[in-house]
Amino acid sequence: MKLSLGPLLYYWPRETVLNFYRNIASAPVDIVYLGEVVCSRRHELRLPDWIEIGEMLRAAGKEAVLSTQALIESESELKTLRRIVDNRHFSVEVNDMGAVRRLAGKTAFVSGLHINIFNVPMLQWMSGLGATRWVSPLEMDRDGLRILQSGRPAGLQTEVFAYGRMPLAFSSRCFTARNRNLSRDDCRFSCLDHPDGLEFNTLDGEPLGVLNGTQTQSLRVYSLIDDIPLLREIGVDILRISPQSRHVREIIDLFHAAVLDQVDPGGAAMQLETWMPSAPCNGFWHGRAGFEWVRAGSMR
Repeated sequence: MKLSLGPLLYYWPRETVLNFYRNIASAPVDIVYLGEVVCSRRHELRLPDWIEIGEMLRAAGKEAVLSTQALIESESELKTLRRIVDNRHFSVEVNDMGAVRRLAGKTAFVSGLHINIFNVPMLQWMSGLGATRWVSPLEMDRDGLRILQSGRPAGLQTEVFAYGRMPLAFSSRCFTARNRNLSRDDCRFSCLDHPDGLEFNTLDGEPLGVLNGTQTQSLRVYSLIDDIPLLREIGVDILRISPQSRHVREIIDLFHAAVLDQVDPGGAAMQLETWMPSAPCNGFWHGRAGFEWVRAGSMR
């Protein structure tokens, strides 16, 4: 079983991003996804910069993959999409069907987290278009994944989101800017002030979620580290870790040790909680409400 590092979902200063990936170059992670998935106004790094980071990671023995934006709304975003899918340096993770259409039958690609595949015919169809790897949706539970695995085409890898705040929805409106009474076109790059997103509450003051520009995330942190034995049994090939501003290297090291059976899964889950920006959850995996947390072994 391999480990991947998902695309950076937050907006960090340029030097912070560069230093982050220099550290990742020596981390025990096999695949690194690069690029802007959330908002095209985030300009600290451009496509040539992401390609340069990818070359550095490739030299360190990693597989680098360029990820496309999940919500395409303008001609400029379409131009960027075309540049990514037409690049000759790295494979591409597609996050909308427009990118799939451009690559279908031409170049192998990764079907990303935001391409919702919930049944075997869809999985087989995507494989026929050229997908060599797919990332299961966040809402996919373990029983549903087991069914898809039984009908998975030969040669198609399965990747599962195994750690991080869940990216739940996208909008044409920037909620982080709106929080400051700013428009999206005049956001003043408000996301830079929130390296792990901006937590928000209900009208009653109850914690609810995280604003990340045009993206809404779960407040709680999704974690499947204590379910690694079951994920291995089902035949999952890759576990995805989503970046956060602190402790990423420690998180990767812990997942690596868990994959190698060097740590107890339950103990690893408890250790992981100390590095999370908020409480853990794994409800979707167990067929329950997404915010719930089910301890290892309690539903097996």
